[in-house]
Amino acid sequence: MPALRMTVQTQAVLHALLADPTAELYGLEIAERTNLLPGSTYPILTRLLEAGWIKDRWEEVDPHDERRPRRRYYRLTEDGAASAREALRKTTKSLAESLPIWNATVEGTS
Repeated sequence: MPALRMTVQTQAVLHALLADPTAELYGLEIAERTNLLPGSTYPILTRLLEAGWIKDRWEEVDPHDERRPRRRYYRLTEDGAASAREALRKTTKSLAESLPIWNATVEGTS
């Protein structure tokens, strides 16, 4: 699996997906859970798709019957979930090593 740049926004999207790794979430749902704007969320989802960390599918509904556009659902792949966990672990470890205040804060909350 290719490595991704772990911005704070990417980390937020990964945390939202890892909350229930087998669940399918649609784009705006992910945006709401992360408090990110769709303009930030969708490019992250595109990068995760290109990296093979997630897969997507369009729901099969008639937009006229539902009175809303079809939703595109996203879900972590098995390898993507493992890669996401490892990337988040490395990011946390890196912060703890480079920022003493981060480590002190994390240790103080245990």
